[in-house]
Amino acid sequence: MALIKMKDLLENAAKNNRGCGAFSVGNMEMVKGAIRAAEELDTPIILQIAEVRLGHSPLHLMGPMMIQAAKEATVDVAVHLDHGLTIATVQKALELGFTSVMLDASTLPFEENIARTKQVTELAKQYGATVEAELGLVGGSEDGSCNHGIRCTDPGDAKVFAEQTGIDALAVAIGNAHGNYPVAPTLAFDVLEQIHNNVDIPLVLHGGSGITDSDFQRAISLGIRKVNIATASFNSLTKKAEEYMASEGKHNYFDLSAAMAEGIYENVKRHILVFNTPYQK
Repeated sequence: MALIKMKDLLENAAKNNRGCGAFSVGNMEMVKGAIRAAEELDTPIILQIAEVRLGHSPLHLMGPMMIQAAKEATVDVAVHLDHGLTIATVQKALELGFTSVMLDASTLPFEENIARTKQVTELAKQYGATVEAELGLVGGSEDGSCNHGIRCTDPGDAKVFAEQTGIDALAVAIGNAHGNYPVAPTLAFDVLEQIHNNVDIPLVLHGGSGITDSDFQRAISLGIRKVNIATASFNSLTKKAEEYMASEGKHNYFDLSAAMAEGIYENVKRHILVFNTPYQK
């Protein structure tokens, strides 16, 4: 179909009361596996990369690959910069053609988060791109290097934040965390419902890896439209690579590459099916 704005994907997801999977990628195999799953299920997805991953997966290499993969896919695909840390990185992503960006200022005081986010909103307008921001504190970090705790998003603050920043999507903290969960988290669905009632933009769930299928579906029924999956994909890729390298016979790059892509394909396909299944109480 086409490279598309994330806003359009999320609005369509809202009309159909489903979630749109946002799958983090770090190499060619991850891009290939994710696109294959989306095409097989005829379901739009979001390809994304977080700034903390750019040391291993440089933006100037990953960005063009992600964008070209989206352009040539047979389904709609948005390309998103997740958890940008600097305006410079956000601008570089926009210049490369990303259709969505996020500057994560959630650890800053409320007013400063608003001010930094408004900067990004104004910048993104010049490129016609979607803007996501985060309010509250989602636990951990994308690369597992730190944990600043969890602070649930205040529903009243969410209304003010959305109105003052002009963002297109709001990432909320409801007990979710990045990385591997020791046990499935207890999500504050009451808080999520209040936020959903207070704002009229799509909501985003970060730290999706490890949340139960039922909790995903319940969150989607309460306004979550974008669901981030990163750790589960990296783990699935690693597992497939380990299985291949432990198999008998000679090994080569080409079969290793296929194994890694298969790991991503399986994980993305599973989550797409979950996000498209209605919640059953």
